[in-house]
Amino acid sequence: MTAFATAAALSVPISLCRSSKLNCKKGVRGGFRVFAVLGEEGGLLDKKSTWGPLFDVEDPRSKMPQFKGKFLDAYQALEVARYDIQYCDWRARQDLLTIMILHEKVVEVLNPLARDYKSIGTMKKELAELQDELSQAHRQVHISEARVSTALDKLAYMEELVNDRLFQDRNPAESDQPSPSPSTSTQSTDTVKNKSPRKNLKVSGPVQPYHPHLKNFWYPVAFSTDLKDGTMIPIDCFEEPWVLFRGMDGKPGCVRNTCAHRACPLDLGSVNEGRVRCPYHGWEYSTDGKCEKMPSTRLLNVKIKSLPCFEQEGMILVWPGSDPPAATLPSLQPPPGFQVHAEIVMELPVEHGLLLDNLLDLAHAPFTHTSTFAKGWSVPSLVKFLTPASGLQGYWDPYPIDMEFRPPCMVLSTIGISKPGKLEGQSTRECATHLHQLHVCLPSSRHKTRLLYRMSLDFAPVLKHVPFMHYLWRHFAEQVLNEDLRLVLGQQERMINGANVWNWPVSYDKLGVRYRLWRDAVEKGEKQLPFEKST
Repeated sequence: MTAFATAAALSVPISLCRSSKLNCKKGVRGGFRVFAVLGEEGGLLDKKSTWGPLFDVEDPRSKMPQFKGKFLDAYQALEVARYDIQYCDWRARQDLLTIMILHEKVVEVLNPLARDYKSIGTMKKELAELQDELSQAHRQVHISEARVSTALDKLAYMEELVNDRLFQDRNPAESDQPSPSPSTSTQSTDTVKNKSPRKNLKVSGPVQPYHPHLKNFWYPVAFSTDLKDGTMIPIDCFEEPWVLFRGMDGKPGCVRNTCAHRACPLDLGSVNEGRVRCPYHGWEYSTDGKCEKMPSTRLLNVKIKSLPCFEQEGMILVWPGSDPPAATLPSLQPPPGFQVHAEIVMELPVEHGLLLDNLLDLAHAPFTHTSTFAKGWSVPSLVKFLTPASGLQGYWDPYPIDMEFRPPCMVLSTIGISKPGKLEGQSTRECATHLHQLHVCLPSSRHKTRLLYRMSLDFAPVLKHVPFMHYLWRHFAEQVLNEDLRLVLGQQERMINGANVWNWPVSYDKLGVRYRLWRDAVEKGEKQLPFEKST
């Protein structure tokens, strides 16, 4: 679909927005009466001074781009939509001010002192006139409410158009539908919605083998604290078995979890002097995969596959791809001022992309997490994820939560929180205390994910020293995850049977959509990946 719109579909209703420069002393008839009232020197201007910051907003119509009757590209159309929202905000303020001023007039008419110089008949007449004006003002408020609803619908439609354009740019071969003609583009938004072909992401059918290009990244696989000297951690990564252990120098290594001799799993054995020992015949392998000991036979030149392995910021990372490892590793440290309180590892029976889709979506919280962190949350009338045009991070509105997808499989979020289960403020900067989360979704296999979860706080450091607190954090994390897991498992079942789990993305799905477009570009081998800065 071509991402364009007409000014007729998005422009503000100018015919309904004219102001009247009338004298408020003679009563006001028709149009909007606020300008005359506010313009009267010595009138009600002083009385509304305390409301000044709320109502001293410039009329945006004078700055609105003049696109009426023209075809617009996506950016121009979004600019018009932005001014549309600004106008609705300004109009709502003026409607409210009108009602407040009229109520003040009613109070003045009913003032007992007024009876000294006004007859009952005069007061009744003035009250009747004010009642008519109040009735008209309230009708105008209802009109403004309808305009706001329409403007939000238009904005949502524009976001759909932009998403459609993104889908079209990513999948040009599938864009076989003709663009709308000028005659059809001037129809109502609802008509265009019904008749325009809608592009969507295609995530359907059995999970396919992972593309080799997706392996050419550094993947966190374990927390440093879990890999002690003389111990091993068996993991699966891209459907291959590996085992982690530390060499004699204390540095971590990662080798294939299969002995070269008789294919015995090495993690069933032990670590001896910085080498992993097979429990079957005692063959021992160093961190680079070389067999350095073969009891009861002559030492042969045998080596098993190993992966580049590095330790940074309390995490162990491996490079499973065939390309040379990148020189820069992703930083996963919590922001300054935070202390790590919990590090938890779970094995989950879902494909890692579906789990990332879930973690990158917060709009589901008041419906899904009603027994844990979102208990008591109200359902907002509109949920938005605000992000730069080129980026994989942003913040949620109306929730004080910042979120980022960090390639290839990490989600970082910072939550402004006042006490458990409660949110405060409209942004994280307005909140006094915060919780920072890191989720790493390692693709173990096509139907299994190794989840690494790290939780950090910038308050209550004493909790780190409370006995058994780690078990409490794990219990809470499992509760939250189980609320999601039953839904994601259901999605996975439907997806395998042919349903498209991204059939109808909407505006608050923006970050999940960008992750899917990024992943598609990686699998296609594109040199410049979307939503990343050019190098």
